[in-house]
Amino acid sequence: MSSSDLYPLLPERLLPWFSRNARELPWRRDHEPYHVWISEIMLQQTRVEAVKPYYIRFLSELPDISSLANAPEEQVFKLWEGLGYYSRARNLQRAARMIMDRFDGVFPNQMPEILSLPGIGPYTAGAIASICFELPEPAVDGNVLRVISRLLCLEDPVDAPSVRKEITESLRRIYPAGKCGTFTQSLMELGAIVCVPNGTPACSICPLADICKAFLENRTEQYPVRSEKKARREENLTVFLLRDQNDRIAVSQRPDHGLLAGLWELPHMDGLLNEQEALDAARDMGAAPVSLIRCMNRSHVFTHIIWHMRCYEMICESTDNLLFVNRDVLETRYSLPTAFRQFLET
Repeated sequence: MSSSDLYPLLPERLLPWFSRNARELPWRRDHEPYHVWISEIMLQQTRVEAVKPYYIRFLSELPDISSLANAPEEQVFKLWEGLGYYSRARNLQRAARMIMDRFDGVFPNQMPEILSLPGIGPYTAGAIASICFELPEPAVDGNVLRVISRLLCLEDPVDAPSVRKEITESLRRIYPAGKCGTFTQSLMELGAIVCVPNGTPACSICPLADICKAFLENRTEQYPVRSEKKARREENLTVFLLRDQNDRIAVSQRPDHGLLAGLWELPHMDGLLNEQEALDAARDMGAAPVSLIRCMNRSHVFTHIIWHMRCYEMICESTDNLLFVNRDVLETRYSLPTAFRQFLET
Protein backbone atom coordinates (compact mmCIF):
# COMPACT_ATOMS: atom_id res chain seq x y z
CA MET A 1 0.00 0.00 0.00
CA SER A 2 1.47 3.37 -1.00
CA SER A 3 1.84 6.37 1.29
CA SER A 4 -0.92 8.21 -0.55
CA ASP A 5 -3.24 5.27 0.15
CA LEU A 6 -2.46 5.24 3.88
CA TYR A 7 -3.26 8.87 4.69
CA PRO A 8 -7.04 8.61 3.93
CA LEU A 9 -7.30 5.72 6.42
CA LEU A 10 -6.22 7.86 9.37
CA PRO A 11 -9.50 9.62 10.24
CA GLU A 12 -11.58 6.43 10.15
CA ARG A 13 -9.07 4.69 12.41
CA LEU A 14 -8.19 7.47 14.82
CA LEU A 15 -11.51 9.19 15.49
CA PRO A 16 -13.24 6.20 17.11
CA TRP A 17 -10.02 5.27 18.91
CA PHE A 18 -9.72 8.77 20.35
CA SER A 19 -13.34 8.82 21.53
CA ARG A 20 -12.57 5.74 23.64
CA ASN A 21 -9.06 6.56 24.83
CA ALA A 22 -8.68 10.33 25.13
CA ARG A 23 -7.20 11.48 28.41
CA GLU A 24 -9.16 13.93 30.54
CA LEU A 25 -7.07 17.09 30.48
CA PRO A 26 -8.07 20.50 31.88
CA TRP A 27 -7.60 22.25 28.52
CA ARG A 28 -9.93 19.79 26.78
CA ARG A 29 -12.98 20.85 28.78
CA ASP A 30 -13.92 23.45 26.17
CA HIS A 31 -12.75 24.90 22.87
CA GLU A 32 -12.21 28.45 24.10
CA PRO A 33 -9.30 29.83 22.00
CA TYR A 34 -7.65 31.51 24.98
CA HIS A 35 -7.57 28.22 26.89
CA VAL A 36 -6.25 26.18 23.96
CA TRP A 37 -3.66 28.84 23.19
CA ILE A 38 -2.32 29.00 26.75
CA SER A 39 -2.14 25.21 27.00
CA GLU A 40 -0.36 24.77 23.67
CA ILE A 41 2.29 27.35 24.53
CA MET A 42 2.83 25.78 27.96
CA LEU A 43 3.08 22.29 26.48
CA GLN A 44 5.97 23.24 24.21
CA GLN A 45 9.06 21.41 25.52
CA THR A 46 7.15 20.49 28.71
CA ARG A 47 5.45 17.32 29.95
CA VAL A 48 1.67 17.20 30.31
CA GLU A 49 1.74 16.36 34.03
CA ALA A 50 4.08 19.27 34.72
CA VAL A 51 1.83 21.71 32.84
CA LYS A 52 -1.46 20.88 34.57
CA PRO A 53 -0.94 22.89 37.80
CA TYR A 54 0.62 25.80 35.88
CA TYR A 55 -2.33 25.93 33.50
CA ILE A 56 -4.90 25.93 36.31
CA ARG A 57 -3.04 28.58 38.31
CA PHE A 58 -2.45 30.78 35.26
CA LEU A 59 -6.14 30.84 34.33
CA SER A 60 -7.21 31.43 37.91
CA GLU A 61 -5.18 34.66 37.99
CA LEU A 62 -5.41 35.67 34.33
CA PRO A 63 -8.73 34.23 33.12
CA ASP A 64 -8.98 35.99 29.77
CA ILE A 65 -7.08 37.87 27.07
CA SER A 66 -7.77 41.25 28.63
CA SER A 67 -6.38 40.28 32.04
CA LEU A 68 -3.24 38.85 30.43
CA ALA A 69 -2.74 41.96 28.30
CA ASN A 70 -3.06 44.26 31.31
CA ALA A 71 -1.12 42.21 33.87
CA PRO A 72 2.25 43.45 35.15
CA GLU A 73 5.01 41.61 33.31
CA GLU A 74 6.46 40.43 36.61
CA GLN A 75 3.16 38.69 37.45
CA VAL A 76 3.22 36.83 34.14
CA PHE A 77 6.82 35.75 34.73
CA LYS A 78 6.02 34.64 38.28
CA LEU A 79 3.13 32.48 37.03
CA TRP A 80 5.52 31.00 34.48
CA GLU A 81 8.35 30.40 36.95
CA GLY A 82 9.68 26.86 36.62
CA LEU A 83 8.33 26.21 33.12
CA GLY A 84 11.42 27.61 31.45
CA TYR A 85 11.72 29.14 27.99
CA TYR A 86 10.55 32.45 29.39
CA SER A 87 10.35 34.07 25.94
CA ARG A 88 7.10 32.07 25.61
CA ALA A 89 5.58 34.01 28.51
CA ARG A 90 6.77 37.33 27.11
CA ASN A 91 5.30 36.51 23.70
CA LEU A 92 2.00 35.47 25.28
CA GLN A 93 1.57 38.91 26.74
CA ARG A 94 2.71 40.65 23.56
CA ALA A 95 0.16 38.61 21.59
CA ALA A 96 -2.61 39.37 24.10
CA ARG A 97 -1.93 43.08 23.75
CA MET A 98 -1.98 42.76 19.96
CA ILE A 99 -5.34 40.96 20.12
CA MET A 100 -6.73 43.77 22.25
CA ASP A 101 -5.38 46.45 19.90
CA ARG A 102 -5.95 44.91 16.48
CA PHE A 103 -8.79 42.44 16.96
CA ASP A 104 -10.93 44.22 19.55
CA GLY A 105 -10.04 41.66 22.19
CA VAL A 106 -11.38 38.71 20.17
CA PHE A 107 -9.00 35.89 19.28
CA PRO A 108 -8.72 35.82 15.43
CA ASN A 109 -10.27 32.84 13.65
CA GLN A 110 -8.25 32.71 10.41
CA MET A 111 -4.76 31.29 9.91
CA PRO A 112 -3.01 34.43 8.58
CA GLU A 113 -4.20 36.49 11.53
CA ILE A 114 -3.39 33.73 14.05
CA LEU A 115 0.10 33.38 12.59
CA SER A 116 0.63 37.14 12.90
CA LEU A 117 0.59 36.87 16.70
CA PRO A 118 3.97 36.83 18.50
CA GLY A 119 5.10 33.38 19.60
CA ILE A 120 2.64 31.48 17.41
CA GLY A 121 4.09 29.33 14.66
CA PRO A 122 2.50 26.88 12.23
CA TYR A 123 2.00 24.11 14.81
CA THR A 124 0.28 26.26 17.46
CA ALA A 125 -1.74 28.08 14.81
CA GLY A 126 -2.89 24.75 13.36
CA ALA A 127 -3.90 23.47 16.78
CA ILE A 128 -5.95 26.59 17.57
CA ALA A 129 -7.49 26.81 14.08
CA SER A 130 -8.61 23.18 14.02
CA ILE A 131 -9.59 22.66 17.67
CA CYS A 132 -11.30 26.01 18.20
CA PHE A 133 -12.58 26.93 14.74
CA GLU A 134 -12.92 23.57 12.93
CA LEU A 135 -10.56 24.60 10.14
CA PRO A 136 -8.69 21.83 8.23
CA GLU A 137 -5.31 22.99 9.52
CA PRO A 138 -2.89 20.30 10.76
CA ALA A 139 -0.86 20.80 13.92
CA VAL A 140 2.33 18.94 13.13
CA ASP A 141 4.51 18.55 16.21
CA GLY A 142 7.02 15.92 17.28
CA ASN A 143 4.26 13.46 18.16
CA VAL A 144 2.65 13.72 14.74
CA LEU A 145 5.99 13.57 12.92
CA ARG A 146 6.87 10.39 14.81
CA VAL A 147 3.53 8.73 14.01
CA ILE A 148 3.74 9.50 10.30
CA SER A 149 7.44 8.63 10.12
CA ARG A 150 6.78 5.15 11.51
CA LEU A 151 3.58 4.68 9.56
CA LEU A 152 5.37 5.34 6.26
CA CYS A 153 8.97 4.37 7.16
CA LEU A 154 10.19 7.81 6.14
CA GLU A 155 13.93 7.77 5.52
CA ASP A 156 14.30 11.56 5.35
CA PRO A 157 14.91 13.47 8.60
CA VAL A 158 11.56 14.57 10.03
CA ASP A 159 13.08 17.82 11.28
CA ALA A 160 13.82 18.89 7.71
CA PRO A 161 11.43 21.73 6.76
CA SER A 162 10.60 20.05 3.45
CA VAL A 163 9.50 16.85 5.20
CA ARG A 164 7.35 18.72 7.73
CA LYS A 165 5.77 20.70 4.89
CA GLU A 166 5.01 17.55 2.89
CA ILE A 167 3.41 15.83 5.90
CA THR A 168 1.38 18.95 6.69
CA GLU A 169 0.04 19.18 3.14
CA SER A 170 -0.78 15.47 3.01
CA LEU A 171 -2.71 15.68 6.28
CA ARG A 172 -4.56 18.82 5.26
CA ARG A 173 -6.07 16.96 2.30
CA ILE A 174 -7.68 14.30 4.50
CA TYR A 175 -9.05 16.42 7.36
CA PRO A 176 -12.67 15.35 8.06
CA ALA A 177 -15.18 18.18 7.82
CA GLY A 178 -16.81 18.96 11.16
CA LYS A 179 -14.28 16.86 13.08
CA CYS A 180 -11.09 18.79 12.40
CA GLY A 181 -10.34 19.52 16.04
CA THR A 182 -10.96 15.95 17.13
CA PHE A 183 -8.72 14.63 14.35
CA THR A 184 -5.89 16.99 15.36
CA GLN A 185 -6.15 15.84 18.96
CA SER A 186 -6.32 12.17 17.97
CA LEU A 187 -3.01 12.42 16.11
CA MET A 188 -1.41 14.19 19.06
CA GLU A 189 -2.81 11.64 21.49
CA LEU A 190 -1.60 8.64 19.52
CA GLY A 191 1.94 10.00 19.57
CA ALA A 192 1.74 10.90 23.24
CA ILE A 193 0.43 7.63 24.72
CA VAL A 194 0.93 4.88 22.10
CA CYS A 195 3.56 5.77 19.51
CA VAL A 196 5.79 7.14 22.26
CA PRO A 197 9.18 8.85 21.81
CA ASN A 198 11.11 7.04 24.53
CA GLY A 199 10.96 3.32 25.08
CA THR A 200 9.04 0.76 23.08
CA PRO A 201 5.86 1.98 21.34
CA ALA A 202 2.66 0.22 22.41
CA CYS A 203 2.04 -1.29 18.98
CA SER A 204 -0.21 -4.02 20.37
CA ILE A 205 -2.91 -1.45 21.16
CA CYS A 206 -2.30 0.90 18.23
CA PRO A 207 -5.25 1.40 15.86
CA LEU A 208 -2.77 1.76 12.98
CA ALA A 209 -0.69 -1.34 13.68
CA ASP A 210 -1.95 -3.39 10.74
CA ILE A 211 -1.07 -0.65 8.25
CA CYS A 212 2.09 0.73 9.93
CA LYS A 213 5.11 -0.10 7.79
CA ALA A 214 7.62 0.22 10.64
CA PHE A 215 5.63 -2.20 12.79
CA LEU A 216 5.04 -4.68 9.99
CA GLU A 217 8.75 -4.64 9.16
CA ASN A 218 9.79 -4.75 12.85
CA ARG A 219 11.70 -1.47 12.51
CA THR A 220 9.88 0.93 14.84
CA GLU A 221 13.11 1.70 16.72
CA GLN A 222 14.67 3.08 13.53
CA TYR A 223 12.14 5.90 13.19
CA PRO A 224 11.86 8.81 13.17
CA VAL A 225 15.10 9.68 11.40
CA ARG A 226 16.51 13.00 12.62
CA SER A 227 19.32 15.29 11.56
CA GLU A 228 22.44 15.18 13.70
CA LYS A 229 22.19 17.74 16.49
CA LYS A 230 24.92 20.25 17.26
CA ALA A 231 26.58 19.78 20.63
CA ARG A 232 25.44 22.23 23.32
CA ARG A 233 27.88 24.97 24.25
CA GLU A 234 29.17 24.63 27.82
CA GLU A 235 29.79 27.56 30.15
CA ASN A 236 31.24 27.77 33.67
CA LEU A 237 29.73 30.20 36.20
CA THR A 238 30.29 31.07 39.82
CA VAL A 239 27.03 31.93 41.58
CA PHE A 240 26.71 33.80 44.87
CA LEU A 241 23.95 32.98 47.36
CA LEU A 242 24.44 36.01 49.57
CA ARG A 243 22.34 36.25 52.73
CA ASP A 244 22.38 39.16 55.11
CA GLN A 245 21.96 38.74 58.85
CA ASN A 246 18.17 39.09 58.49
CA ASP A 247 18.20 36.12 56.09
CA ARG A 248 17.41 38.30 53.11
CA ILE A 249 18.88 37.18 49.77
CA ALA A 250 20.73 39.29 47.21
CA VAL A 251 19.18 39.34 43.72
CA SER A 252 19.65 41.33 40.55
CA GLN A 253 17.69 41.68 37.32
CA ARG A 254 18.98 40.36 34.02
CA PRO A 255 19.15 42.59 30.93
CA ASP A 256 15.99 42.83 28.83
CA HIS A 257 17.59 40.88 25.98
CA GLY A 258 19.27 37.52 25.54
CA LEU A 259 18.94 34.36 27.64
CA LEU A 260 16.40 34.67 30.51
CA ALA A 261 15.82 38.28 29.52
CA GLY A 262 14.30 40.49 32.20
CA LEU A 263 14.16 37.80 34.88
CA TRP A 264 15.76 37.93 38.31
CA GLU A 265 18.91 36.04 39.24
CA LEU A 266 21.46 35.42 41.93
CA PRO A 267 24.65 37.44 41.41
CA HIS A 268 27.19 35.49 39.36
CA MET A 269 30.25 35.77 37.18
CA ASP A 270 32.00 33.78 34.50
CA GLY A 271 34.42 31.02 35.46
CA LEU A 272 34.73 28.69 38.45
CA LEU A 273 36.32 30.52 41.37
CA ASN A 274 37.99 28.93 44.38
CA GLU A 275 36.95 29.94 47.90
CA GLN A 276 39.37 32.83 48.27
CA GLU A 277 38.58 34.16 44.81
CA ALA A 278 34.86 33.96 45.61
CA LEU A 279 35.30 35.87 48.89
CA ASP A 280 37.30 38.54 47.09
CA ALA A 281 34.66 38.78 44.35
CA ALA A 282 31.89 39.18 46.94
CA ARG A 283 33.83 42.03 48.53
CA ASP A 284 34.24 43.65 45.12
CA MET A 285 30.44 43.54 44.78
CA GLY A 286 30.20 45.39 48.09
CA ALA A 287 28.70 42.43 49.95
CA ALA A 288 31.14 42.43 52.91
CA PRO A 289 31.14 38.64 53.56
CA VAL A 290 31.13 37.65 57.23
CA SER A 291 31.34 33.87 56.78
CA LEU A 292 31.39 31.27 54.01
CA ILE A 293 28.72 28.65 54.71
CA ARG A 294 29.15 26.11 51.91
CA CYS A 295 29.94 25.47 48.27
CA MET A 296 27.48 23.70 45.91
CA ASN A 297 28.08 22.41 42.39
CA ARG A 298 25.16 22.09 39.99
CA SER A 299 24.46 22.09 36.25
CA HIS A 300 21.52 23.38 34.26
CA VAL A 301 20.71 22.45 30.68
CA PHE A 302 19.19 24.95 28.26
CA THR A 303 18.33 24.22 24.63
CA HIS A 304 21.74 25.21 23.29
CA ILE A 305 23.82 25.78 26.42
CA ILE A 306 24.84 23.89 29.55
CA TRP A 307 25.73 25.93 32.60
CA HIS A 308 28.17 24.31 35.02
CA MET A 309 27.78 26.30 38.22
CA ARG A 310 29.68 26.53 41.48
CA CYS A 311 27.63 28.36 44.10
CA TYR A 312 29.05 29.87 47.30
CA GLU A 313 26.60 30.57 50.11
CA MET A 314 27.78 33.40 52.34
CA ILE A 315 26.52 35.47 55.24
CA CYS A 316 27.14 39.10 54.41
CA GLU A 317 26.54 42.59 55.62
CA SER A 318 24.00 44.13 53.26
CA THR A 319 25.04 47.26 51.43
CA ASP A 320 23.52 49.77 49.06
CA ASN A 321 25.32 48.09 46.16
CA LEU A 322 23.05 45.02 46.22
CA LEU A 323 19.32 44.42 46.44
CA PHE A 324 18.47 42.10 49.35
CA VAL A 325 14.89 40.77 49.53
CA ASN A 326 12.99 38.69 52.07
CA ARG A 327 12.41 35.05 51.20
CA ASP A 328 8.62 35.42 51.19
CA VAL A 329 8.90 38.36 48.77
CA LEU A 330 11.23 36.32 46.59
CA GLU A 331 8.67 33.53 46.55
CA THR A 332 5.69 35.69 45.68
CA ARG A 333 6.98 38.57 43.53
CA TYR A 334 10.29 37.81 41.89
CA SER A 335 10.57 35.32 39.02
CA LEU A 336 13.77 33.39 39.65
CA PRO A 337 14.62 30.80 36.96
CA THR A 338 15.21 27.18 37.96
CA ALA A 339 18.91 27.52 37.13
CA PHE A 340 19.27 29.78 40.18
CA ARG A 341 16.31 28.67 42.30
CA GLN A 342 17.85 25.20 42.73
CA PHE A 343 20.43 26.70 45.10
CA LEU A 344 17.66 27.92 47.41
CA GLU A 345 16.04 24.51 47.58
CA THR A 346 19.00 22.48 48.82
